[in-house]
Amino acid sequence: MGTFLGTTALTALLDGSQTPAVAPGTTGLPHFAPRAKRVIFLHQSGAPSQLDLFDHKPKLTELHGQEIPESVRRDQRLTTMTAEQKSKPLAASAFAFSKHGKCEAELSELLPHTARVADDICLVRSMYTEAINHDPAITLFQTGVEQPGRPSMGAWVSYGLGSVNENLPAFVVFVSGGVPGDQPLFGRLWDAGFLPAQHRGVKFRGQGDPVLYLANPAGINRDSRRRMLDALAALNRRHVDSFGSTETQARIAQFELAFRMQMSVPDLVDLSDEPQHTFDLYGEQSVRRGTYAANCLLARRLVERGVRFVQLYHRGWDHHTSIESRIRGKCRETDQASAALVQDLRQRGLLKDTLIVWAGEFGRTAFCQGKLSSHDYGRDHHPRCFSIWLAGGGVRAGFSYGRTDDFAYNVVENPVHVHDLQATLLHCLGIDHERLTYRFQGRDHRLTDVGGKVIEGILS
Repeated sequence: MGTFLGTTALTALLDGSQTPAVAPGTTGLPHFAPRAKRVIFLHQSGAPSQLDLFDHKPKLTELHGQEIPESVRRDQRLTTMTAEQKSKPLAASAFAFSKHGKCEAELSELLPHTARVADDICLVRSMYTEAINHDPAITLFQTGVEQPGRPSMGAWVSYGLGSVNENLPAFVVFVSGGVPGDQPLFGRLWDAGFLPAQHRGVKFRGQGDPVLYLANPAGINRDSRRRMLDALAALNRRHVDSFGSTETQARIAQFELAFRMQMSVPDLVDLSDEPQHTFDLYGEQSVRRGTYAANCLLARRLVERGVRFVQLYHRGWDHHTSIESRIRGKCRETDQASAALVQDLRQRGLLKDTLIVWAGEFGRTAFCQGKLSSHDYGRDHHPRCFSIWLAGGGVRAGFSYGRTDDFAYNVVENPVHVHDLQATLLHCLGIDHERLTYRFQGRDHRLTDVGGKVIEGILS
């Protein structure tokens, strides 16, 4: 039986066929008609400064160099990096802002390409989180809790909705950017946690084999690998029949997926069929594997092929010093490709049912870290408010939501918690976040933990 199934799978691959909904999700999902079929999440790891990109505060120019008022800070928690800093002078953005598009979105000069798609994006300026340090904050953003070990967003989506393309994972991850000393990113951010293991994200590498251990070892051809997998599957099925092991079932599925990926992944990452105007759209770095621009282009190719959730992490946004030069460099790396992804999906008719999210894990303080006079100052972590943007997949285009005070320090209108964003993301996929649960250690768990509400105001 194992040999017959393996041969059937190989035959299906060789004739180029693909079976829709090959890995069904949770019974009864989606709960209602989805606005989006897939998600591309562009996580800017290290926390971009909302003050220098999306949230223009002219008042800071007037008060530049003055101490931040106690009435604004209100004894809120600070990190150890500035809690003992005696002087906390306000620092206006060094960059000019102007209005763009019919929606007149006010954006920084650092984002000229994002400015061109202003009428496609929904800008949320009122995000907030409880986490004040990177690892718990990014863990909360990706898994719904600050403590490690829970399933990631992509794993929840894979578990809930299943896979569309039998030859690719439902959940793919890319990591780019960063230099030694930048905040690390751990594999648990895209793990399945207590969900069945086949829902964890598959990381695509920027150098060498796109996926580790996918190539056959020396001396092993495809036929011999097929025979080995059939024999191994037979042994594993005997174990499942005896003990009912879900881990073993997942292992069988992952071995079979890896076998099919041997044919699908090389074609996916081969960009030779892309016309020059596509590379021009994404920028000159898009021809170099491992760059943010190339990963954005690959994200488009993945969602074209039915991948449910594509997660891009780009490191290097932790600007405690030299923020003027460093944030300029990060924008050069990401602005064009992020906007190109929106444009490319729109041109291909995919934006309407693909949800793009651009976000960091928290924001940056209005006061500077270090001496303002040194011109080498930075900004500290700030969880009380920050800005993100979304596009496509059921959210309002050319729209701004939420407002902060004159210092971009506190939310004063339409606060949006991380759990609210997660609930909204699932809602766009046709999932009620309170009903997508998994029982583990005697409790029903969900992505939004015990919080979260759909942000109705940003839905189209």
